[in-house]
Amino acid sequence: MAHLDTDDELANPRVSAADLRDAWPVLDTEGRVEGFRHLTSAEAEEIFLELSAIDRAQLLLSLPPAEQRWWLRALPPDDLADVLQAAPDEERGRLLDHLDEATRRETNVLLAYSEDEAGGLMNPRYARLRPDMTVDEAIGYLRRQTRERVESIYYAYVLDQESRLQGVVSFRQLMMARGDARVRDVMVSDLVTVPDEMDQEAVGRLFAQHDLLAIPVVDAEGRMQGVVTADDIVDVVREEATEDIQKIGGTSALEAPYLQVGFLQMFRKRAPWLVILFVSGTLTVGAIRFFQDTLDQIKLLAFFVPLIISSGGNCGSQASTLVIRAMALGELRLRDWWRVFLREVAAGLALGAVLGALGLTIVVAWHHLSGDPTNVPLRDHFLLVGGAIGLSVVGVATWGTLVGALLPFALRRLGLDPASASAPLVATLSDVTGLVIYFSVAIVLLSGTLL
Repeated sequence: MAHLDTDDELANPRVSAADLRDAWPVLDTEGRVEGFRHLTSAEAEEIFLELSAIDRAQLLLSLPPAEQRWWLRALPPDDLADVLQAAPDEERGRLLDHLDEATRRETNVLLAYSEDEAGGLMNPRYARLRPDMTVDEAIGYLRRQTRERVESIYYAYVLDQESRLQGVVSFRQLMMARGDARVRDVMVSDLVTVPDEMDQEAVGRLFAQHDLLAIPVVDAEGRMQGVVTADDIVDVVREEATEDIQKIGGTSALEAPYLQVGFLQMFRKRAPWLVILFVSGTLTVGAIRFFQDTLDQIKLLAFFVPLIISSGGNCGSQASTLVIRAMALGELRLRDWWRVFLREVAAGLALGAVLGALGLTIVVAWHHLSGDPTNVPLRDHFLLVGGAIGLSVVGVATWGTLVGALLPFALRRLGLDPASASAPLVATLSDVTGLVIYFSVAIVLLSGTLL
């Protein structure tokens, strides 16, 4: 498709694909369309196929109907389904009308699945063979399929008369086999398949586990529905990782690139978590008020409150991040919670011992360098105060580590996303309990001396 005639090229400096790619994130829709229409046909196709489904939908809806039809027909059914899901509901019917009957039917099948299921990811166009074909017949048939509709030919899938998957054969295997051999004698029948309703994260783990280029998708009766290819999974892995990182940071997952999210939508994504954390923070205030008498008697304890609560929050954030990522990679399952508990108890105690020793050292150094900054006569009890600080840090670090490690398991058990155990949430929960541990240890150790 030509985008410029000679007069246009003389009147307007040509935009290169590299220039548009660099400027794309900061351009509004009008600027993107203008830049896109100044590309050559080859560059426009290159840029269009690189875009996300949301960007493709926005670009298409800004083009004339004739160009919409051309670009829609350039996409395979799985990408078409993604674009239609990203478009407003009222525009989907009009975009579907641009497709031929066969493509429309394939796309509607994909739209019936959730976008995060294997059925929503798959491409219904794949190379298929019959088991009773000879190898020579199969190679000729594959050539015709490739010219007509099949886009990739990593594997050819062997189906019976009812489209049930019998086996798979690579093009290399066919080329190496005798021409009069039957496909059933060449194919591999030990297959890795996924059900059409499998979650995309689980599909991604299968790709990583078996190192495949494509995995067939089958329904409950074993009939083949399509294939999920490795390039589809690359987008899935990036999307899932982005969503988890955003949730761990204490915000709801964004549904579009950062610069394309409107102010109100961004506000709605971030405000609820901040409100929850702010209200939860009042528990910390309540804990400090509850132990106000202790603070009045030993004001030095107040100086170490930030140190104590940050120790628990930091340890908890580390543990939650490690556990959430391990869950996302399939390294941990619900039944592994006990193993994680034992590991993190040991880790919390070890980390707490290091931090506690450092806290004791700080108290001793502070006493010798500055005397008593709070005008409370510590006399010979500064080591006792340092011990209270050190033991409190051990307890707070251990507790914070356990909260961070086990909260994702609790959320998974309740059917929620473990990534919701965000670092700010873990830190807030650790703050309250950390203060209780801190003042309780101080009261026990300092009663009869400074209290």
